[in-house]
Amino acid sequence: MPVSLDRPSASSFEELAMPLFDQLYNFARWLTQDTAEAEDLVQESYAKALRGFSSFQQGTNFRAWMYRILRNSFLSSRTGLKSTVALDAEEQEDVLPAESTTPESLLLAQANREMVQQALGELPVHFREVLLLCEVEEMSYQEIAETLAVPAGTVMSRLFRARKALRGLLQRKLEGGRRGL
Repeated sequence: MPVSLDRPSASSFEELAMPLFDQLYNFARWLTQDTAEAEDLVQESYAKALRGFSSFQQGTNFRAWMYRILRNSFLSSRTGLKSTVALDAEEQEDVLPAESTTPESLLLAQANREMVQQALGELPVHFREVLLLCEVEEMSYQEIAETLAVPAGTVMSRLFRARKALRGLLQRKLEGGRRGL
């Protein structure tokens, strides 16, 4: 039986929201750097979205709407005030090294991941979130604009400045590491 999208219902909410669960959880993990906090954040976001589903405008971008709810919940939480980011260690465990990988190259790769993670953590939240939404969540500029409630031009500008800032941080870390040798 098809679901009518003229009048939002709990079943249409479930059909739209459940396929996004893993993506929202991964984004929450990036933002909170804590599994339990990420779970709480996603649960809170789904509860808020279900309560406010009647205000969702059918035909608009549901994915961006859900990400905006999660982001706003994060920013208004204790955790959001800390502004931290972590790479998901669980995902890294599943990556098998190439056959030509040496212990030295594995060590360098881990050091590079840690350096990028540290540099991301040093970025201001508005830079970090635009990078994560674009590079990790693979959202389009328009989806990011809808998620952050800013014009697409602002997204492009922030993304440019965020990448430049990240490059600068990484370059300083590399130069600092060379001096220590």
